[in-house]
Amino acid sequence: MVVLGSPEPQPAEGRAVAESSFDVVVETDRQEVDNALNQASKEVAQRFDFKNAAATIEWSGEDILITANSDDRVLAALDVLKEKLVRRKVSLKTLEHDQPKPAGGNNYRLEITLVNGIPSDKAKALVKALKGSKLKVQVAIQGEQLRVTGKNKDDLQQAQAILREQDQDLPLKFTNYR
Repeated sequence: MVVLGSPEPQPAEGRAVAESSFDVVVETDRQEVDNALNQASKEVAQRFDFKNAAATIEWSGEDILITANSDDRVLAALDVLKEKLVRRKVSLKTLEHDQPKPAGGNNYRLEITLVNGIPSDKAKALVKALKGSKLKVQVAIQGEQLRVTGKNKDDLQQAQAILREQDQDLPLKFTNYR
């Protein structure tokens, strides 16, 4: 019941203002990668420039393996895979690989690892960037992700902008915004 003329209820002294937060994660949509890999594999099998190149793109456990009879064909197959990933809106920052290596029998191979989780050294660099920004946010490393909390949602949005600039070559995603 509200009595006319009475003041509106005020929060009790010492009660904390609700804090907002978001998580910073690095995760790859494996289903989209699988679809892109299947499309790239079909294209490599059908294209004329890959004829007699014995080029394949396939899963090797959790990694992707590209093989062909020359390092140029391996890199060309990698370009086909990247094109398919971009069309499916998968960041190319999720791919980690070196140069093609000889695999015996005049073949070359390239192993590609998908990035999942924020490595601790890069997580520490992201935390340092946020602390150096003088924003009123708290950052906690929780396993392979970061949790950023703050009272002001504008500060959280600025924190996201800073993290996008300092992404450490990681495909950062912001989740669980509360």
